[in-house]
Amino acid sequence: MDILIQRTKPKDFRITENITREAFWNLFKPGCDEHLVLHNLRKSNSYISELDLIALSENTLIGNIIITKANVIDTQSKEHQVLCVGPISVLTEFQMKGIGTKLLNETIAIAKHLGYSAMILFGHPEYYHRFGFVNAQNYGITTKDGMNFEAFMVLELYPNALAAVSGKFFEDKAFETKEEDLNEFEKLFSIKEKGKAKIDINQLETK
Repeated sequence: MDILIQRTKPKDFRITENITREAFWNLFKPGCDEHLVLHNLRKSNSYISELDLIALSENTLIGNIIITKANVIDTQSKEHQVLCVGPISVLTEFQMKGIGTKLLNETIAIAKHLGYSAMILFGHPEYYHRFGFVNAQNYGITTKDGMNFEAFMVLELYPNALAAVSGKFFEDKAFETKEEDLNEFEKLFSIKEKGKAKIDINQLETK
C-alpha cells in the first residue's frame, strides 16, 4: 500500500478531527476529547505547522499526527523548550499497517532538521521504544505533577540534547478540556454512543 505523507492544510482540519475522534472513541474513557485537543492545539501558540502531518492512501486521508511546543521547567523556574507528541490517529481499518510509524518517523526527521532538542509523550512503551523513546526518569524529567511511569517517555533528537535539562514537563493547556466545551464541539460531528473504555489508562501508566 502506497502511503503519502504531507503537511496538513486548513481544509484537512475537520477531517483529521473526525479521524482522531474515531480512533480514540471509547479507547481510554467513554467517548473521547482528543479531537477537541487537536482542534485547540491548532489555535494555540504551541502549534507548529511543519509538524502537523497527514497520511494519504489513494488520495484518501487516513491518518494524522501533530507535534507541538512544550516546556520542561527546572527547579530554578527556567523553561527548556521541548516537543509534545500527539494525538496520533489512524482510521481503524488502516491500523496495524505501519501508518503511524511513517507519520512519527517523518515528524522525528523534520523536528531534527528544525533543531528541536527532544520529544516527550504519553503512550504504550512497547510501541514507542522502537523509535528510541525511553522512560523520562532517565533524564530527571517528571510530569507536571512530579510523577513518573513507563508510559511517560522521552526521545533526544541529538546526542546530549537534554544533558543540562531536568524538571517538570508542561504541555500546552489545550490538553485540558472542559466538559461544556466538549459537549458543544460534539454537535459538529455525527452522534456516537459512549461505551466502556477499552484500555485502563492507570494500568498503562504503571505497566
